[in-house]
Amino acid sequence: MAHSFGNRLRDLRREKGLSQRRLADLVGVDFSYISKLENDRMPPPASETISKLAEELGISDTDLHAAARKFPETFSEDAVGEPAAQRFLELASSMRLSGHEWEAMVNRLQQLRDAQDEGDV
Repeated sequence: MAHSFGNRLRDLRREKGLSQRRLADLVGVDFSYISKLENDRMPPPASETISKLAEELGISDTDLHAAARKFPETFSEDAVGEPAAQRFLELASSMRLSGHEWEAMVNRLQQLRDAQDEGDV
């Protein structure tokens, strides 16, 4: 079973050697908010806060957004308004891809773009 966002946040904070108060200060939130997040008494924060947390914890913004089951704000701006992007995600989601399969899709997409950039497609 996957860890909750709060459990993941707590693990990352501890790995980094930060107190809740220190992480809160770095991110610009109240330390009680960090406590509530870690204890799953609040839903995952907004995308902007997730990005700040990821930066201070030294991890990928994408990884922490995934733990929150949210898309980064930049994704929304770039893809949500594109019907083909929504159809792509809907189809991929319905296939219930594994992490390995998602990575293979990412790699294949990059290969397609690289080939297009080189004029091969």
